[in-house]
Amino acid sequence: MGRLVYSAISSLDGYVADQEGDFSWSAPDEEVHAFVNDLLRPVGTHLYGRRMYDVLVAWETLPDEPDAPAVVRDFAKIWRAADKVVYSTTLPAVTSARTRLERRFDPDAVRRLVASADRDVTIGGPRLGARAFQAGLVDDVHLFWSPVLVGGGTSALPEGIRLELEPVATHQFGNGVVHLQYRVRR
Repeated sequence: MGRLVYSAISSLDGYVADQEGDFSWSAPDEEVHAFVNDLLRPVGTHLYGRRMYDVLVAWETLPDEPDAPAVVRDFAKIWRAADKVVYSTTLPAVTSARTRLERRFDPDAVRRLVASADRDVTIGGPRLGARAFQAGLVDDVHLFWSPVLVGGGTSALPEGIRLELEPVATHQFGNGVVHLQYRVRR
């Protein structure tokens, strides 16, 4: 049985993107990127909303350049090896391998997917993540707090949800990013 893992790179004030939708401040340096790669290496399936998929689908072809740093090539390999499910009512079709399109988020279907998985499942994107939190599906939370305040925008975590979390691990990187891992108490 897998676990459903929500992760986000956030500003210190809790946003994944600022009020204009910019998230360039969240680009990981090599140390953070390698850490994220190691977290994603055991993942079998990624669940994405359309916006998150639109950002990440570039990994299907982008890092094929031999000049790309090793952590970038490694991430591309990890991303391509995993299955992906994209939830969207407006996306005409997916353009990456190992990817299927679902028109609606069905919490029971996700629960069955995770229960039958032999590897962990991640859920990416704050809007889709909020739906998983609301349905009580999230098992683990990984937050990467970046040393920047953006003053508003898209919140990394949903409002109106109360969960008791058990701290599992923390890690501080040389660039000031702090990783916090929590397990949802059931």
